[in-house]
Amino acid sequence: MQYDLVFEGGGAKGMVFVGALREMERRGHTYGRFLGTSAGAIMATFAAAGLTMQEMLDALNEKDDQGVPVFKQFLGRPRPFTRQDIQSSVTRQALQAIDLPGVPDNVEAYIDRIVLYLMTRDEFAHVFSFVERGGWYSADTFVQWAQAKLDQATPGGRRRELSRQTFAEFHRATGRELSLVAADTTDSRMLVLNHRTAPLVPVVWGMRMSMSLPLLWQEVVWQPEWGDYMGRPLAGHRVVDGGLLSNFPIELFLSSDPHVTALMGHRTSQGVLGLLIDESLPVGEVAERNAPADGGLASLPPAQRIKGLVDTATQAHDKMVIDAFEQFVCRLPARGYQTTEFDMTDARRDALIAAGQQALDAYFRLQETEGMKGPDVFAMERALRRADKTAVKILQP
Repeated sequence: MQYDLVFEGGGAKGMVFVGALREMERRGHTYGRFLGTSAGAIMATFAAAGLTMQEMLDALNEKDDQGVPVFKQFLGRPRPFTRQDIQSSVTRQALQAIDLPGVPDNVEAYIDRIVLYLMTRDEFAHVFSFVERGGWYSADTFVQWAQAKLDQATPGGRRRELSRQTFAEFHRATGRELSLVAADTTDSRMLVLNHRTAPLVPVVWGMRMSMSLPLLWQEVVWQPEWGDYMGRPLAGHRVVDGGLLSNFPIELFLSSDPHVTALMGHRTSQGVLGLLIDESLPVGEVAERNAPADGGLASLPPAQRIKGLVDTATQAHDKMVIDAFEQFVCRLPARGYQTTEFDMTDARRDALIAAGQQALDAYFRLQETEGMKGPDVFAMERALRRADKTAVKILQP
């Protein structure tokens, strides 16, 4: 059976998708359209590019010369700041606005230069990056890694050479319908990037925009050469993780509203399947035994309160959608795993992948049992009508 697949965002927890796709492959199911947010955007792109399960598993196993998982490098140091970056920075403007009583102007200017110099060096560079580029870490290493994956040869020896392709070129080369969700913070609206809406945007940068967790990774500035989004110029707009507005927009694949299908295309697959990361479901004993100890600033009560407020604000819409379309959703276990746990042990990673495969197997078994009873036509019609209303609403500016 062919499915349109929706991948939720979840950072490092997205490794669970590999287990789900392995179960899809084991059962002989195929793919139609792909839709992903954040970590889900990465998986959706790789699946659309035709990476095999073994290639995906090999990617998860990658380590550097010191044996550190390559994913740990995604939390990278900010790249060096140019003189122009420093001169035009809001940090410099703020320092210039401070008037130190009794201190001569030339001495103040010298102090400002020293402060700016220190803030762009060593560990302080993260602070400057946070203020000026909207994120503590650079994701340059991620872009390089993603490009290498999209260019690597197939098991048959043919190079894919997809790393430099735009959404339009990627669609022509693969024949796949790929859509990635991002959030335009300049215009306060959701972006669905694909060959219809943003044909000139490089697919790798679509992934980069979608996975840019606010304040963690530097935001992406829309470049002039990327053209318009649905006919609207976005050059200079700042774009971050799509999960800020919708982490699981499954309604976009269920809706048949003309406005939605103009963006997403028509459904040609027999089914729609949403892969949801569920932090309430346990992964297994191996994962529990190897769980990292809590600690650091993230474990402090103030940080937990802030996280709770952000999660409530950003997940309220998706929880409503999940409840409405439960029959199309497979919940993948991820309890005890962290969004930024890119250095997880091999044992924890393998347990997460196995749990993903087991969860999708259980989902299909339940669907087969329910199918023997016959479909609930009225419930299906109600769900699809709700999908039309919900999809149109989230696409409105």
